[in-house]
Amino acid sequence: MSSIETSPLTRKLRAFVAFSGPELAVLDRLHRRKRAFVPGRDLVQQGQSEQAAYILAEGWVCSYKVQPDGTRQIVDFQIPGDFLGLRSILLHTSDHSVEPIVSIQAAEVLIEDLLEAFSDTPRLAMAILWMASRDEAMVVEHLVGIGRRDAEQRMAHFLLELGARLTLVGMGSRAGYDCPLTQYHLADALGLSAVHVNRVLRKLREDGLVTFRDGRVTFLDHDRLVGLAQFDPAYLEHTGPLLK
Repeated sequence: MSSIETSPLTRKLRAFVAFSGPELAVLDRLHRRKRAFVPGRDLVQQGQSEQAAYILAEGWVCSYKVQPDGTRQIVDFQIPGDFLGLRSILLHTSDHSVEPIVSIQAAEVLIEDLLEAFSDTPRLAMAILWMASRDEAMVVEHLVGIGRRDAEQRMAHFLLELGARLTLVGMGSRAGYDCPLTQYHLADALGLSAVHVNRVLRKLREDGLVTFRDGRVTFLDHDRLVGLAQFDPAYLEHTGPLLK
């Protein structure tokens, strides 16, 4: 049981619910079908039906939609502890694709596994509903970012949000975090060109706020970066378990 107690998913869901021993055992069962995936090959494909969902245990993936002209919009990045393709089994058809950015480890979750877990532990079902609601709140923030924030604010907010998410699962801090994303990933997520991303990152570095180099985001002045982005982490709901 010790490994499930420290798993990224448990760390994440504990922001909402304080799990009992039997509830942890159900979470452990959801991790029983472990699989490895290589980067560049979709786990979930847009428009495909009757798929499994996955719990990401190691590595990073991106969720994206491809437009008719071939351009890609990255909707979000998933980190350890996140569900992948949950809507594809609850709604039968996936409205987006999911692609590993690096080699990943994930647990396959079939619809019957999820329904059994919800039936056995209603508090776990509420925690996953909380998680889905928080993910929706992040999509709203991303929409506001693309529509209303300038490029520097958009980048600062995005890097701070990633930092908060990674800190929750023990992979980041106010000092920074490891990050495998390229400038092309950032461009597709933030609605910028790769050249513009490069300029924005250089400006933030020259202003003494943050650096992103060699796969590492380092916050040089976390408080000033928060001020620039007007970053309020309340939408991430990391204040502690609501269900004791």
